[in-house]
Amino acid sequence: MKVLVLGAGIIGTTTAYHLAQAGHQVVVVDRQDGVGMETSFANGGQISPCHAEPWANPSVLPKVIKWLGRDDAPLLFRWNRWDPALWAWGLRFIANCTSSRAAINTERTLRVALYSRACLQDLRERLGLQYDQRRQGILHVYRSEREFAQGRKAAALMNRFGLDRQIKDSAQCVAIEPALASVAGQLAGGILTPGDESGDAHKFTRAMADHAQREGAEFRFGTRVGAILRDDDRVTGIRTDQGDILADAVVLALGSWSPLLARPAGIRLPIVPAKGYSITIPADGPAAPFVSVTDDEHKMVYSRLGDRLRAAGTAEMTGYDTSLNPKRWRLILERARALFPLAGDFDQAQPWAGLRPVTPDSVPLIGATRLPGLWLNTGHGTLGWTMAAGSARIVADLISGRDPDIDLSGLGPERFTLPF
Repeated sequence: MKVLVLGAGIIGTTTAYHLAQAGHQVVVVDRQDGVGMETSFANGGQISPCHAEPWANPSVLPKVIKWLGRDDAPLLFRWNRWDPALWAWGLRFIANCTSSRAAINTERTLRVALYSRACLQDLRERLGLQYDQRRQGILHVYRSEREFAQGRKAAALMNRFGLDRQIKDSAQCVAIEPALASVAGQLAGGILTPGDESGDAHKFTRAMADHAQREGAEFRFGTRVGAILRDDDRVTGIRTDQGDILADAVVLALGSWSPLLARPAGIRLPIVPAKGYSITIPADGPAAPFVSVTDDEHKMVYSRLGDRLRAAGTAEMTGYDTSLNPKRWRLILERARALFPLAGDFDQAQPWAGLRPVTPDSVPLIGATRLPGLWLNTGHGTLGWTMAAGSARIVADLISGRDPDIDLSGLGPERFTLPF
């Protein structure tokens, strides 16, 4: 078939590779002038099934209330603007903040994330990929005994679902990552996920684009998609500012912009953009961490990417604004310097912001829609890098008429026809 993949980020590019390898005629369309230039450009660098705990959980609502009005809040909502989609999303988010829903959503997310981690390992070995990868696990650190207790509870649930997470005391945390020595006295403990990884998502995306092109995929950059074309009840292609492109199938992998294109075609996707920030610090010495670290209290992640340290965090629900708020990215800079004071040249830090496509239950939208020919691979939230390889392979299998390797129940848009 001729398949159009909308979006050349890490999700769309990896999907294009698998589709082209399966023998389809693939065209990738993106408004940017290269691959991975938006959300995939400078994320936190973690391949992290350990982050499968959904944003919507019983402990988050008191925190959101506490964070209201604070510019330094890890999760910042701009509720003062009238945005019906955001308010509808918020109601669904609240409905998912129960223990039972959080457990269901954790299992669904972890099912995709674990499969994807295995798919990534297969791609790396088979294609000889290099993207500043490190396979030393991810270490969550906690300063608060209360937060540490909640972390242990979440870890126990993930262990039940097949993810190996190991409880560590503060001394063991420093032994795992000596760069934490300066804050050892502040740590209540940590949780190590030894199978998780880190790496540069942008480098990976560029490598996958090269391999997709070798398999015959075509990339059309600088092309804006205006609408999905349909003939009665079936998708026939897309309308762009460069003319119409006809196809047998269309894969929507536009991240936060997916609902804007899907809605005129009659498909409503409960996805809102959450702006995240990162800084990239020159760090070629031994004082920067080698193990990827998550600072739970501040909701920050740190990944060493070759001779750079990537620090990322915060989520700002402020619509489609991609501008850099100096207060937000400088907050990341201050916290990175406080945790790893000798890590690198903080005065040369490069800030960045990107929009993550978040669903109310933190579970991605993968698979067919009720409109024949339109497929979804979107809504991965903060776990796009984590889920890219697996969700791409799933969608390629479905379009090719093959049974996916994992159960897809609860991953499609049909779950949002229910009250929650």
